[in-house]
Formats: sequence, structure tokens, C-alpha cells
Amino acid sequence: MVFPSSNVRATSSMAYPVSLSSLHHHPNSHHACFPPSKTNHDNTHKYIETPRISKRSLIFLPVPSLLYTSSSFALDDTTIPSTSAIDTTITDRIFMDFSVCPSYFRSDRTLGAELATCPDSEPFGRVIFGLYGRHLPLTTANFKTTCTTAAYRGTLVHKLLQGQFFVAGHQGPRRDKGEVQPPTGLVRNAETVDPKAFELKHARPGTLSLCLGQNDDDDDIKFNPNYHNVEFLVTTGPGPCPELDGQNIVFGTVLEGMDVITSIATIPTYKPAERIRFFNDFAQLIGDERAQTARALWDRPLKTIYISDCGELKVTKPSLSPPSLP
Repeated sequence: MVFPSSNVRATSSMAYPVSLSSLHHHPNSHHACFPPSKTNHDNTHKYIETPRISKRSLIFLPVPSLLYTSSSFALDDTTIPSTSAIDTTITDRIFMDFSVCPSYFRSDRTLGAELATCPDSEPFGRVIFGLYGRHLPLTTANFKTTCTTAAYRGTLVHKLLQGQFFVAGHQGPRRDKGEVQPPTGLVRNAETVDPKAFELKHARPGTLSLCLGQNDDDDDIKFNPNYHNVEFLVTTGPGPCPELDGQNIVFGTVLEGMDVITSIATIPTYKPAERIRFFNDFAQLIGDERAQTARALWDRPLKTIYISDCGELKVTKPSLSPPSLP
């Protein structure tokens, strides 16, 4: 049986329109897929013979070749998530006042005194964050509760990677060391295991993110069944931080006070010497727990930057996020 040429073109876009044996035309076969070519005696035009492909050679074709030989196997770009479709409406506004405590390392400092009661505190500036409550209601609710209950008050900015981000909200019982004790009433955050929660990227300075991949809470705290992660990071710029994508949950952005963020980013940090890094790596290799304790001091700001106050700014209605949001 001979198929019309229009049918031949239509079926060529299918995955397997005919059996592989039909690819080989035999002159004596009455079930050949294509009619035999007539001999060109007048030589007015030349037929170009299509190269024959054996059955065995089809097996060894690379996978991309098999995928793109058929339109039915073409990749559908509509399945790739787009950040433009994410609802980044700002539902809540949170303020944080950052300050410096010059007497934090002085020997005459009162033993056990909380950082929030620093006697010679120097204001650094206020930052206002906008939260994406519609996209991430659980993460936003926990962050908002921690701020409104003043649990973040007296929290130390304990890690700073210059040109990238800073981290605050290390959890622990030592308020005199700037650690956070989460308040009661926090919900169990199921968004930390939801792939949709990681769709937003750390594409610009001032991105507010829940620390997961960069979280440095102690293991005995993380293994607690009632553990709630309250550690957060803020990107400082000048460029994006793609290494944070897929590991931390972006749930807000800086609305005001970006100059405060960039000022924090200029504070010098502790950088261990190469010899100390070598011995620390060796200690960690042999399982010495002191290696992790020592490593916690790396990238710590040499000035005591802490959150001196925090809370919520009431708004009449939610507003759209900045148009430059990725």
C-alpha cells in the first residue's frame, strides 16, 4: 500500500508511525512504505537518495537526537515556573532599628546583661521590610510574630559576608550573647519543604530570606521536636547571590533603609589566617567538635551590630511590591 506524500509528511512527525522494518524498502515487498523511484533516463533532474539507517544504528543514537527528531517530544516551556506569576503583594511592613554597642567587649561590662540594654548604644539606622504574605503566609506569620513580640530585640548580627549578605537571629538561650529565644505561638512551617517556596531568587540587594542552607543553629536545638527556625539573612549587594537560590526562602524585601544595609556591609569582619584554617579543617576531618565552635567566629563583624528595636507598621491596605522585583 502506498501512502500519499501529504500523509508521509504528517506521519513523519510522530514518534513511531510505522515499524522499523518498513524503513527498508524491498522491491518485491507489497507493503513497502514508499514507492520505488523510477529510473531517471532524461537526466533532467537528479534524485537525492536518502541515507538508509539500520535498526542497530537507531539504538546508538544519542538521547537528544531522539528527543528532537519528533515534535511530540519537544520540551514545553510553559511547564517552567516563572517568577512573574508569583503573587508578591506586600501584605505586612516590619521595621528594625540597628545599633552599635561599643562596650560589648569591655571587661567592665555587666555579666549576663542583655544586649538590648547596652548603656552606650549608638543608633545605626532603621530598615523597613515588606513581606510577601500571600505567597508565603506561614513564613511571614512567624517572622511577624517574632518581631511584634520583641523576640528579635537585642539580637546580634553574627555573620557578615561582605559583598553578599548578613545573617541575624541565631537561636539560643544566651540573651547576653545576642541569641534569640523564639516566642510562643509560632506555627509549624510546612513551607520549608515545599518546592514552590523556593521559586523566588536572591537577584538583588535588600532581599529578605529565611535561613535554611546557611542556618548555623546548634544541632541540639535543631533536633528539638518543637524547633522553629527564626534565623534570617538580608542580601547587601552590589550584585545578586545565586548561590543562595534553592537553599533559602525569599519572603520579603527592603522598602526603606537600603543605605543602612550597605553601611552594615562595609563593617570589617574576622578572617582567620591560612594556618588556622588548615588546622580547623584537619580538626573537622577527625571529628573534633571544637572545630565547628571555632568556625562560628569566622566572618563575624568586628563591631557589635544588633537589633535594638523591631515591630510592625500598620497599613490600610496591601500594596504591590516594587516593579523591579525579580
